Amino acid sequence: MVRAAHAFDGEAFLPDGAQIHIEGDRIVEIRPRNAPLPEGQPVVERPGATVLPGLIDTHVHLVGGGEPDALSLDAGRSAAEREHVIRRALLAQVQAGVTTVRDLGDNRFAVLDRTVQHDEPSIVGSGPPITTADGHCAALGGGVSGRGALRAAVAERYDHGAQIVKVIVSGGAMTSGSDLLQVQFEVADVRVVVDEAHRRGLPVTAHAHPVSAVEVCLAAGVDAIEHCTCLTTNGIHTPDAVIAGLAARRVTVCPTFGRLPTLPPSPQAIEVMRRTGMTLEARFAQVGRLHTAGVPLLAGSDAGIHPAKPHGVLAHAVGELAGSGLPVQVAVAAATSAAAEACGLAGSVGRLRRGMVADLVVVDGDVERDVLALTRIRDVILRGSAVVSDAGSRAPS
Repeated sequence: MVRAAHAFDGEAFLPDGAQIHIEGDRIVEIRPRNAPLPEGQPVVERPGATVLPGLIDTHVHLVGGGEPDALSLDAGRSAAEREHVIRRALLAQVQAGVTTVRDLGDNRFAVLDRTVQHDEPSIVGSGPPITTADGHCAALGGGVSGRGALRAAVAERYDHGAQIVKVIVSGGAMTSGSDLLQVQFEVADVRVVVDEAHRRGLPVTAHAHPVSAVEVCLAAGVDAIEHCTCLTTNGIHTPDAVIAGLAARRVTVCPTFGRLPTLPPSPQAIEVMRRTGMTLEARFAQVGRLHTAGVPLLAGSDAGIHPAKPHGVLAHAVGELAGSGLPVQVAVAAATSAAAEACGLAGSVGRLRRGMVADLVVVDGDVERDVLALTRIRDVILRGSAVVSDAGSRAPS
């Protein structure tokens, strides 16, 4: 059992803290912190701490090890080297309180085809992103040409067990020779992906930076958009009609916030800001507009793509959402209950509820008053077992 002075149940902060009773890999009861304790049951006491559902990072690249040009570098790795990078990434996520990741940058199904180990987060995976033959992220093996190939790509991902399909609708900064202001697929192409995925019961998320690509995504009927930066040659410009379309259709947006505050943005991001006039302040204001309009937002860090975005920075993504104007409980829900729903896991994780999987994190401090308390990990319980205990030391397995 875990007892903490403060608690967040995935949707709201609980006024009286909580006792979380666990049997096996499940939560069996949740009671106020000061309720009588069952006799003989061991208790992990965490005064001054907050207990909450394990965090969910909805946008990671497990094949990226946080090096400069990590995604291009991965293309030259052997299978054994790639597995080492994936394993190290997953353990770094757990140490940061992340108990589920949504991998949106697989390389030739290395993530989807492996077995999750007992001390690793659960994985929701897309397989290699579907892109043009020489487009953004093509080094990951998902480059195609023609609508027949698009249909086959969706079928291949379904056959490998993908739980979501990712399509690269615009260029991206992290691929040499790619222009993130250019659209890679037209509406009819993206609609083929959406139709084929939906026919198999899979949602579609789309990488899109320029406003033109976001408009393609809306017209094609995607379920979610990664980045959704709405870039132009004169900075960020998000038309009211785009915001209204995102809100009306309940298109989920992951702004891919989160980086180490001690490091500058990547050289590629700095070049984008120089070229377009985009500023971080304008980006935060844009995301605040999306929230005010009712667009569903997720916390996802784009972890693994360069040194400022190593695995384990999701807490900073939550902090940046709060800094964009989201109430703290909404920002934290973007990494718990809302993230679980987006990953198709709302019935099992993301909330403190009886019968849910016992994925829990305990952090030092009161998250409601200091959202960056999420960076101060004390305990991580993964599927009912303590994998991190007291200030980040690993518990015996």
